[in-house]
Amino acid sequence: MTRRETLVVAGIDEVQVVVAHSERATLRVGDVFLKIDADQARTDVEVEAMAIAPVPTPTVLWRRPPVLALAALPGSPLGRLGERSTASPAAWAAAGAAVRTLHDAPLPPWPGTSADEDVSRLDGECEWLVRNAVLPPDLVRRNREVAEAALRPWTPVFTHGDLQVAHVFVEGDEVTGIVDWSDAGRGDAMFDLAVLTLGHEERLGDVVAGYGTDVDLDVIRAWWSWRSLVAARWLIEHGFDPSSPGCEFDVLRRGG
Repeated sequence: MTRRETLVVAGIDEVQVVVAHSERATLRVGDVFLKIDADQARTDVEVEAMAIAPVPTPTVLWRRPPVLALAALPGSPLGRLGERSTASPAAWAAAGAAVRTLHDAPLPPWPGTSADEDVSRLDGECEWLVRNAVLPPDLVRRNREVAEAALRPWTPVFTHGDLQVAHVFVEGDEVTGIVDWSDAGRGDAMFDLAVLTLGHEERLGDVVAGYGTDVDLDVIRAWWSWRSLVAARWLIEHGFDPSSPGCEFDVLRRGG
């Protein structure tokens, strides 16, 4: 689920289409979210990850493939990509602490992606961006060079895998839950921190304050470039706009 698919929590008296595209759809009916996914393997991962993650997650109400029903979380998203976050520094620090709790947990039983896969994916997406004149070649090249710092061996931890700022819900200064676990697995801790702070660089210090030690800021910045390059094609092909102010292309211009 992308940031444009975030599960909002305002009360409604009708069926609300939260998101719908060729891969999945999410509907809201009262305080229940119905997630319909064409790939049940993603739903399998989501359900299992939420069951073992040592952080707050939505309650699974029921599952009848291809539909997964989840209870709404209290509070509201920590922020949204392209918008200034109004959450307090303490809330951002609490998010960092929650991520650390996840990363310190036992590894999930299923694998994640490898560094070789990350390199191959990055190369393919950079080639597509240049071939289709989506971005200037120099901008792609410079961010590809920045991304190199992330493509190194790492010690796997339990990662969320798509820890966008809109996937972390807070109420006051407390984290009430984290949503959308279909990309969870064994991965690089710095990747989760990078996705959480993508487009919100000014909040990185707060997140690190909550997370604690063993943070490599250069690697986080490298993952910002990697993520923005790799996500662009998917966003464009699914009707989203990475060129919106404060979104992926702005991140690339700052990074490169």
